[in-house]
Amino acid sequence: MNDHDVLARAAAHAQRYLDQLNERPVHATVTAGELRQRLGGALPAGPSDPAGVIDALVANTEGGLLGSTGGRFFGWVIGGTLPVALAADWLTSTWDQNAASVACSPAEAVIEEICGAWLKELLGLPATASFAFVTGCQMAHTTALAAARHKLLAARGIDVERQGLYGAPPLRLLMSENRHESIVRSARLLGIGTDAITLLPVGGDGALELDPLATALRESDRPTVVCLQAGDLNTGAFDAFGEACALAHASGAWVHVDGAFGLWAATSERHRHHLAGVERADSWATDGHKWLNLPFDNGFVFVADPEAHRAVFTMETSYSAASQGVREQRDWNPEWSRRGRAVACYAAIRALGRDGIGEMVARCCDLAAQLTGGLGALPGVEVLARPRINQGLVRFLDRDGAHDARTDATIAAIQASGIAWFGGTTWRGRRAMRISVCNWRTTADDVRRTLDAVAEIVKRETP
Repeated sequence: MNDHDVLARAAAHAQRYLDQLNERPVHATVTAGELRQRLGGALPAGPSDPAGVIDALVANTEGGLLGSTGGRFFGWVIGGTLPVALAADWLTSTWDQNAASVACSPAEAVIEEICGAWLKELLGLPATASFAFVTGCQMAHTTALAAARHKLLAARGIDVERQGLYGAPPLRLLMSENRHESIVRSARLLGIGTDAITLLPVGGDGALELDPLATALRESDRPTVVCLQAGDLNTGAFDAFGEACALAHASGAWVHVDGAFGLWAATSERHRHHLAGVERADSWATDGHKWLNLPFDNGFVFVADPEAHRAVFTMETSYSAASQGVREQRDWNPEWSRRGRAVACYAAIRALGRDGIGEMVARCCDLAAQLTGGLGALPGVEVLARPRINQGLVRFLDRDGAHDARTDATIAAIQASGIAWFGGTTWRGRRAMRISVCNWRTTADDVRRTLDAVAEIVKRETP
């Protein structure tokens, strides 16, 4: 079989999957044990027919795929890939370019350069900030905190890239008690350590309280990073960026913003007020697979001090080729060899434009409000947090007071129905069902179907 035949076979399977997506169960229907039995076996001793391999791969994964790319997946902040981004991602794999350097692929280097400028404009960030395309928010945080580590320690006379952390003053991280665990992992990866983290309280609106932040900044002269949130994972809360940045900068601290999905509120005229003052931070992280609805392996980091950013990663090699006036990607990126992530990003922004992205964000926020309100109108359902943007929380009440157990049982029943998929979380000591809407595919009909299914489950589960 030639290349064309096997690629056509894969494309046909992909199209069939997408055509059936709206009617497929959202949950996985087979166990890990069944998948191991289907997919496993002895190491192949010899070659197999490529078309047969593709057909078997599709057949043997059936039932083991979560419908997270569909319109009724509300469990985590996971978007569904836009068709134009998927097509561009196919081309990225087909072109098979190493996006580490201009010399490896001039076209992808220029695409990345253009997308970086577009993203800063879309998100309301300084045009002078540097940027990098990384795997996701985890590596975006790590890249930003590495730049912060460089600058804060350089101010103390430490060249951390040359000397390492031995003998350097310990850093500390101040962040919300509602922080995302990916920042904690970044502290581990960078040798900062979790003992360096101080969790600060949030107010009733979920935003970081400023008085405890001011107190914590005064308590120590250790080099400090303040981590703020643009969109808390549970409620979509936003910190007071302008005030927090002023406090932090007055103490010589670096401010990093976790904007995994919340930074995209900048594209919506109705919602960008949540981000007032965010441009005053020192670094920002966000994901492309969330509200821009790109394939996975797309994260973005921006740093206000390009010199600190570049100092972490740039290295001269004897085999480097001249960049010919184009931005050299490897000078800003934690990886060397990597795929051309910016290609899918370029296609999505080119296809939607500023207005299209803003409309998608606003529509998701409206649908999240409809879904949360509709659930709250059902008997025995309590709304814990109405969406500020696209995140809401509800819980299911039990006549005997076992609300946590009832909530978890109802979430499991909804997942088992296959109509929709929600996840559980613990918020302020109570179990809740989280509602996340950031998929371009989600429609008012998806909300209606979900509410009808949950109403039946609530009625059935009520003692």
